[in-house]
Amino acid sequence: MRLVAPRRSVRAHIGEVWEYRELLGQLIRKELKVKYRDSTLGFAWSLLNPAFLMAIYYVVFQIFLKVGIPRFPVWLLSAMLVWNFFSSSLAAGTNSITSNSYLIGKVRFPREVLPLASVGAAFVHLCLQYSVLLCVIAGFRTGVAWTYLPLVPLALLAIVLLACALAIILGSINVYARDTQHLLELTLLAWFWLTPIIYQYSIVTDELKRRGLPENLALLNPVTSITLTFQRVFYGKAVVVGKTRQVLLPLDGVGWYARNVLIVLAISAFLVLLSLWIFDRAEGNFAEAI
Repeated sequence: MRLVAPRRSVRAHIGEVWEYRELLGQLIRKELKVKYRDSTLGFAWSLLNPAFLMAIYYVVFQIFLKVGIPRFPVWLLSAMLVWNFFSSSLAAGTNSITSNSYLIGKVRFPREVLPLASVGAAFVHLCLQYSVLLCVIAGFRTGVAWTYLPLVPLALLAIVLLACALAIILGSINVYARDTQHLLELTLLAWFWLTPIIYQYSIVTDELKRRGLPENLALLNPVTSITLTFQRVFYGKAVVVGKTRQVLLPLDGVGWYARNVLIVLAISAFLVLLSLWIFDRAEGNFAEAI
């Protein structure tokens, strides 16, 4: 005989997460403390990590490969920090349930808060790391595109919801198929290089047009719309005028960027609801599977 937990509606799951919001906050704090436990620098590593990545990519792509993007550190960090948040959320969320197996069979709580806590901890790191970007912007004495700035909260909400949805789905799948975490590493590696973070978006659209395909296919990658928005806001310019007129970002106006972000936001909200439905079907045998 096998015991299976009763099915609950998506609304019930959302209500339980809200009811246990204090527990979620405690789990986020635990994630942050455990990561830097016994570390001398502590949260300073959150700032050193993007700075070190920026230095590595600058040497490789600006000095050796001569990509030729002006103010490359600003360009890179504007999108890289968002990607780091997304990838670390998925990596931690996938392992969140199995790594907390000692809690599953002992305490009653909505288990979806485990992957949500991983996303929350990654979001705290994102907020800290954006101080590095602001310092780099101040160092280069460049301004932001104020017209596009209102899109930042929408883009943040969209990427957070997308990370929450995928973390919940992958966390529940990983309980039954432990290869999920290893497959995710390869998927994120490919996903990173398929997202125009280091290279220009126009490289992708030009290749699509050359092959007779609509350039909007590049936007099927939801992270692309988010990274483009952050680059447009914090890099400040879509075109760099110099010896050659270099188009770095789409020349479309605020409406184009807002439309893309809202589409991702709507899809992410739907995926959150879908992820809770999937989680409800999967969590009944967590204690046995773990």
